[in-house]
Amino acid sequence: MLWVKALHIIFITSWFAGLFYLPRLFVNHAMSTDHETIARLKLMEHKLIRFMTPLGILALIFGIWLWSYFDFYMGAGWRWMHVKLTLVAVLIAYHGWCWKICKNFAADRNTRSHRWYRFFNEIPVLVLAACVILVVVKPF
Repeated sequence: MLWVKALHIIFITSWFAGLFYLPRLFVNHAMSTDHETIARLKLMEHKLIRFMTPLGILALIFGIWLWSYFDFYMGAGWRWMHVKLTLVAVLIAYHGWCWKICKNFAADRNTRSHRWYRFFNEIPVLVLAACVILVVVKPF
């Protein structure tokens, strides 16, 4: 199980790197007016979302594997785990929202300001902090 846990942590870390960086590209894209820069940002956004999606899927697969093992051997009733799984669902929705934003930028349909994307960029930071606290401290 230690290998499964290690791989889960590796893929979570990699997925979060993408979740942190992609919205920063959105900030720059929303601020840009130069056609060459916009074309480069579209390409970067597209490549990053396509790269980080399999990382997120692998993080979920190894997380489910860990969850099924611990649920079976340690019993149900971990309230903190239910909260964490809700936060994982939030991350999955956030990732899907990033896909939608990438498609909007690719089609030149962005309607939001760079300030909005700066706030949007903070969501995965808050979710990560909450997940780490839930897993390490287990407050419930």
